[in-house]
Amino acid sequence: EREEFVLHFQPQVRLETGAVVGAEALIRWSKPDGTLIPPSGFLPRAEENGMIIAINEWVLRTACAQAAAWRRQGVPLQRISVNLSPVQFRRSTLPLLVTQILHETGLDPRALELELTESILMQNIDQVALQLQQLRDLGVRISIDDFGTGFSSLSYVKRLPVDRLKIDQS
Repeated sequence: EREEFVLHFQPQVRLETGAVVGAEALIRWSKPDGTLIPPSGFLPRAEENGMIIAINEWVLRTACAQAAAWRRQGVPLQRISVNLSPVQFRRSTLPLLVTQILHETGLDPRALELELTESILMQNIDQVALQLQQLRDLGVRISIDDFGTGFSSLSYVKRLPVDRLKIDQS
């Protein structure tokens, strides 16, 4: 309500050429005094109190709008990546929300990549697979962020419609 959230965009670079091929949207809380609070400073509480739903929707809408604007300006951005909260993903209306935001912003669905954590995958695999397939049917790409930090295995992930694994540095 006070418009204190900002998105920073971390470039995704193709190592062979050095070309920027995408960007990952990263939220920060900009306090009135100018202090930037990282996600770890407010997202856990937002997940507890349910505000994460509204925050995730704002991030998704803002990131898609920015990516669409860049593409209209001729920036050769192949994808914009947005992290999803497990709380957001548990809502079965996620594919509908993504469809609505893509329509509102005019972003090509193939330019959107949703990043999920392993913890999301460890829930009801049939429901997860269904939602992921619905998103993939829209043209949205799916990646698993921080792979290797939980209990997932490649054989488990093979059962899901996933485009990319981002291996955790640990």
